[in-house]
Amino acid sequence: MRHMTKTSPAPRFRLERDALGELPVPAHAYYGIHTLRAVRNFPFSGYRLHPAFIRAFALVKRACAQTNALLGHLSEERGQAIDAACAEIAAGALHDQIVVDPFQGGAGTSTNMNLNEVIASRAAEQLGGEQGDWERVHPILHVNMHQSTNDVYPTALRVAVLTVLSDLEIAVAALQESLQRKETEFRDVVKPGRTELMDAVPMTLGMSFGAFADGVARDRWR
Repeated sequence: MRHMTKTSPAPRFRLERDALGELPVPAHAYYGIHTLRAVRNFPFSGYRLHPAFIRAFALVKRACAQTNALLGHLSEERGQAIDAACAEIAAGALHDQIVVDPFQGGAGTSTNMNLNEVIASRAAEQLGGEQGDWERVHPILHVNMHQSTNDVYPTALRVAVLTVLSDLEIAVAALQESLQRKETEFRDVVKPGRTELMDAVPMTLGMSFGAFADGVARDRWR
């Protein structure tokens, strides 16, 4: 008869402490107590941060880690682990762990801390640890080294906007080309011009679409 051994169930929570006390954090969450408090303090909209913003935030954190490692403020091993974690998030991984509401107090501190904790947990895994192993990689002391939310947040926002504007520019260019095609198509369609809600000199429908195309073109280059 085979001897059966009883195994203990895996822990569902890990206990974390901050200046306000202790809270149980889900054992396999990459975020920590700062993020958990933010989720409880700012349950405003139910929305999540835009993926482009999360990717941009990770890229800013990655640049900071590379710089700190280059200057000798982070060990090579720890710097590489943070770098790799940021690269994964920038590529689309772990976005489900960015759980804070976009609408929050504190000028974006909760967003910054959510990213710091997720990056630190993933970097700790890279070094053989587990989620919440702040001894190996600390969210503030290592991931947020030489940074302020007031610097990181607006920088990431600008990077995100530039990536989104790139997609918008492609769409606006397509609109401009469509209007220009209509300008050619309707060049022989004569219609009354209008000014001050009254009929004015004749013009072509193509001229109207040409004006639309010119306006879109100006805004596209702006």
